Amino acid sequence: MNHKRVYRLYREEGLSVRRRKRKRVASVARIPRPAPERPNQRWSMDFVSDALASGRRIRVLTVIDDFTRESLATEVDTSLPGLRVTRVLDRLVGERGLPELITVDNGPEFAGKTLDAWAYAHGVHLHFIDPGKPVQNAYIESFNGRLRDECLNEHWFMSLPAARDIVEAWRDDYNAVRPHSALGNRTPEEFAEQMARKTPVGL
Repeated sequence: MNHKRVYRLYREEGLSVRRRKRKRVASVARIPRPAPERPNQRWSMDFVSDALASGRRIRVLTVIDDFTRESLATEVDTSLPGLRVTRVLDRLVGERGLPELITVDNGPEFAGKTLDAWAYAHGVHLHFIDPGKPVQNAYIESFNGRLRDECLNEHWFMSLPAARDIVEAWRDDYNAVRPHSALGNRTPEEFAEQMARKTPVGL
């Protein structure tokens, strides 16, 4: 059997190479965004992957406020589909109100119909970065780098509940204990509290 015979049989049988479907990306215009000027003006979301000691993969949904640099959520589970993402957002909205805009990448959990419907129902704009351009979501990328270096790479998670407890403890420390140079050497919580006192009621 040589390549000529294979090609002849291929032509006689009318075979064709199966075409790959193009990855679905959101059809929202992608334009550069200015730096945020107040809390809840813009949030960012992304996923970080890791594994338990057993080898089972886990994912962490990270959500931050781009202005205050607060870590709003670090949801840990083996699966975090679009519906789970909206449930996390509903919880955050109940705690601190709606954001004006959320920056995300083109992952299926973010580009799917579930998050799109949630955003439309709540009047929240979704800003999708260009595919393969994580620098356009620099705030969450910087946060995820810290999460990986200081938490995920430093711990051996024996179980899912243990992973949740350790990641949440790190998030609390990040928000309340460690100063952030971009916030004038204040912690995200301190900065957010000061901004809240400066913001007039009703805005």
